[in-house]
Order: sequence, then C-alpha cells, then structure tokens
Amino acid sequence: MLNPGAKIGHYSVVEKIGSGGMGVVYRATDTKLNRDVALKVLPEEFAKDADRMARFKREAQVLASLNHPNIAAIHGLEQEGDTQAIAMELVEGPTLADRIKEGALPLDEALNLAKQIAEALEAAHDLGIIHRDLKPANVKVTPEGTVKVLDFGLAKVLESDALKIGRAHV
Repeated sequence: MLNPGAKIGHYSVVEKIGSGGMGVVYRATDTKLNRDVALKVLPEEFAKDADRMARFKREAQVLASLNHPNIAAIHGLEQEGDTQAIAMELVEGPTLADRIKEGALPLDEALNLAKQIAEALEAAHDLGIIHRDLKPANVKVTPEGTVKVLDFGLAKVLESDALKIGRAHV
C-alpha cells in the first residue's frame, strides 16, 4: 500500500481508488504535465513472480497499442525501486457494476452503453486482442455517459495478429 505523497517516477500518489487481482489503483498527479492519472501498481510480492511481471508488462503493451475513445489510454510503464506501475488515463465516474446496483438501466441508456462497449471490443479485436475479462466492474461510465473499458490484464493477442500491434511477443 502506498501512502499519499509517495512517488513513482514523476507521479505523486494522492489516494487509493480501487484494487483488483493484479494490483492496486491510485489517483496520482503527473508532476510534469500537471494532470490527474490512475496508477495501477503491481503488489511487491507479485513483482518477484516472473509470470505476473510478464502479464503486467503485457497489459501495458496491449493498452499502448490501442487508441480508441472507449478504451482507457495508457501514459506509460513506470518503475521506482521494486515498485512497478502502469500510468493511465484517470476515468471519473462509476463502474457499470456500480451503476447497475442503482437499479435497472433505461433501455436507451443500456443500448448506448452496449454500443460503446461493442465498439471498444471491435477496435481491440481488429488488432487481434481479446479482452477475456469483460465484466461490469471493468467498464467505467463517465458523467457524460461515455464508456471506458478497463483492465486488459488477461488480454490475449492472437498469434497471427501480434505483428499488427508492433510486438511479436506480447
């Protein structure tokens, strides 16, 4: 667990905003560009596991290959001592899981969100990237109603399509 003010590269941790199987996510400040970002930090015990490290780096590479308005953008892969982190776009708003807990979505809203999720997946599939962990908790909805698909940590790149994203070993 990182404390507020902790530094990873030129990012300064503000607060913890979530956690999952592959790490803890923090709101942080990019001190070079003066913007808020999300830092997904790999737990130190995982940093010693070569398989988990490879998966974490693969997630960063997969995200870097995607450029779509419905997929959270990556800013970089950072290391500070034994701490590894992915710096990415900070997406404000609830997850789709949180939104669903509030009650049934009106049909027009549900269709709009589904369309945006499908467009994000289509962009990934066009590059041979299969998300493999799509669930409401991995989809954020901004206050403006824009979907951002998150967490490509379990993504698979089809072997025949690996060169499309410029990485033969992702």
